Amino acid sequence: MKVFQIGAAGGVGRRLAELLTARGDQVTGMHRNPAQADTVRASGATPVTGDLINDSAEELAAKFAGHDAVVFSAGAHGTGMDKTTLIDGKGLEKAADAAAHAGVPRFVLVSVFPDALRDGERHEGFEHYIKVKKTADVYLTRTALDWLIVRPGTLLDAPGTGRVTAGAAVEYGDVHRDDVAAFIDAALHEPRLSRVIVELTSGDTPAADAVAALATTTH
Repeated sequence: MKVFQIGAAGGVGRRLAELLTARGDQVTGMHRNPAQADTVRASGATPVTGDLINDSAEELAAKFAGHDAVVFSAGAHGTGMDKTTLIDGKGLEKAADAAAHAGVPRFVLVSVFPDALRDGERHEGFEHYIKVKKTADVYLTRTALDWLIVRPGTLLDAPGTGRVTAGAAVEYGDVHRDDVAAFIDAALHEPRLSRVIVELTSGDTPAADAVAALATTTH
């Protein structure tokens, strides 16, 4: 499989590229900052410069051409509400349009758990992020793409367990970035898991088994 990653230098993106390349897939990793090229290359992906804010859908489509899937795990990461709108929101819309234009059928979006940090103090920037991510989810579900939306719980950097809880609706919790990557790695290779939203936390089920079980129940 040839996979194009948006957000390839990020915590989930790097881990996913390592898993995909280990199984023999070809991965192209888009990065905005030239300094991130080495990070992308170290994960096994081929780095390519791109910018969700400034590139047009046509320019993105040219980069996507020839790939089998796009994985969108990019984010503004607290750099301001305007950047959140442009990257997490408009950037996703542009990327989805570009995938359709380039004839890339599969599109996996790393979104956010609706219950994220609901028990903490409210911050305007985070509330805006949650709203923008939901609008992006809605946009993707209304396309003709073979989409999959993954909503992980609070992301942890510590080594993962390889085991998750996954479903259309699960109780909110933490999840390791390693395990999010493992779930997406398996999901990309399970064509039956299509046009569904999956919530994801740590759990007791091996990631690949969780994907297989969801694919069975959704078909």
